Amino acid sequence: MAATTTLKLPEPLKARIAPLAEAAGKSPHAWMIEALEERVSQSEAYAAFMAEALAADRQMTETGEGYDADDVHAYLQAVLAGETPVFPKPVKL
Repeated sequence: MAATTTLKLPEPLKARIAPLAEAAGKSPHAWMIEALEERVSQSEAYAAFMAEALAADRQMTETGEGYDADDVHAYLQAVLAGETPVFPKPVKL
């Protein structure tokens, strides 16, 4: 069920939205809903990325293990070249 809310848009922003919505074949309302959905998805993905990065940092700090940058770069270059390389082994930092 949709919840009703009110947004007070500055006139210059409202004027910028109208042609973009029209070009997309949507009403300004539909265009704004889509824009909000996209922004929420981006923010959620960023939050998940940061949580994963912080967890990896904690694990690295606790275990004292990480990966040699040269090994990681070589692995990524091989993947990009279409090869199936062995994942680098962790090293003590």
